[in-house]
Amino acid sequence: MTTLPADPNAIYATPAKWVASGAGAQGNLFLTGRAGTGKTTMLRKFLSQAGEKAIVLAPTGVAAMNAGGQTIHSFFKFPPRLIEPTDIKRLRSTRLVKAIDTMIIDEISMVRSDMLDAIDKSLKLNRASKRPFGGVRMILSGDLHQLPPVVSGQEAPILRERYGGSYFFNAPAFRDAEFALLALKHVFRQEEPRFLALLGALRTGRVTPNDEAVLRGLVSSKTAVEASETHVVLTPNNANAYRINQARLDGLETRSQTYSADVQGQFDEKSYPTEADLELKEGARVMLIKNDPEGRWVNGSLATVAGFSGSRVIVEINDHVYEIEPTAWEKYRYELDPETKKVKREVVGTFKQMPLRLAYAVTIHKAQGLTLDKVFIDFDSGMFAHGQAYVAFSRARSLDGLSISRELRPRDLVLDREAFAFGKLETIEDNDAYLLARFAKADNALL
Repeated sequence: MTTLPADPNAIYATPAKWVASGAGAQGNLFLTGRAGTGKTTMLRKFLSQAGEKAIVLAPTGVAAMNAGGQTIHSFFKFPPRLIEPTDIKRLRSTRLVKAIDTMIIDEISMVRSDMLDAIDKSLKLNRASKRPFGGVRMILSGDLHQLPPVVSGQEAPILRERYGGSYFFNAPAFRDAEFALLALKHVFRQEEPRFLALLGALRTGRVTPNDEAVLRGLVSSKTAVEASETHVVLTPNNANAYRINQARLDGLETRSQTYSADVQGQFDEKSYPTEADLELKEGARVMLIKNDPEGRWVNGSLATVAGFSGSRVIVEINDHVYEIEPTAWEKYRYELDPETKKVKREVVGTFKQMPLRLAYAVTIHKAQGLTLDKVFIDFDSGMFAHGQAYVAFSRARSLDGLSISRELRPRDLVLDREAFAFGKLETIEDNDAYLLARFAKADNALL
């Protein structure tokens, strides 16, 4: 295997140039790749190339906030349920919709077929164009091995009947828009061949006897609370994470301080990045949940509370002491500037709080995108969503820093085969770093 440079911009220069020059027939792209392959870096590059007529949307409030965009529901005014043809209406912001030339949708694995279909129909209606997605160039980004769309038992048969399935690529618009595929392969987060092989097996659900032996070696005799002394515990549910964090905090007999968030405008509770009333104690392990503009820490860096100074928290990160101040998270809405005719982001809500969260335990969902040195995976009563085990394991930097609460059971590897039923691909280029392909246009190939 060839040795590749450690910079995503260098490794992916060729496909990035291909995307910049139009990426296939209609310029539409599905960007994918396993955890740690540099999807976010590529997305930022595409966004900067797209200029001032591009917008970023995401299926959930948290994903939208992380991507610096708006939720799909709020932009298109879709209802929070199965989307029917009667829900697609003329938008007040027609001029804004007409000004857009590129739409980036992050965490596309969570977008359902009815929603992508509705996006297509809404853009056609509001831009008065019969072209797929009203002629807007679409860049969809996400990993189908990770978070799936949320579908209730009643909705699943309806989506199957209408679209052939619940995933975004089941929508007819995906076929009509002639998407190209760019799958990133080079993993920057982990480097051990044995660990990469294990992650590959968990990702596809094909675990070999060799992988099973590696997994057995990771089993710890500690409880989750005991393990949280040295490791960050990843657990499937919120209640368990809260219980472990609270148990650790209660065990500290040190000075305590509670910080209350300042919430303004439209900012729903589900999207709060940390506790609205955050209790901290000296000696508590915390996680920084925002990148530092000066590069001293990143989202996911671990720290210890060293003390309190007025409205600031003093933390220690790798033997360096820093004063942390409250910071604001913003909720956006896109508007059209009437004078310049450019698309601009307007802030509609803010949540101001310490950029900290207790870090003895974190839910797998909230650990999305993090890289951690010491991870203990608490299977609790088992994984319950497609790709959850893979997301948890891929947070770790190495096998040395990884422990699990028990042996993996086949039912922990929840894998939805429909997540990959998008039909045949026509390869353009395939190498160690990436796969560039087109979705084949054979009859019903994508159904």
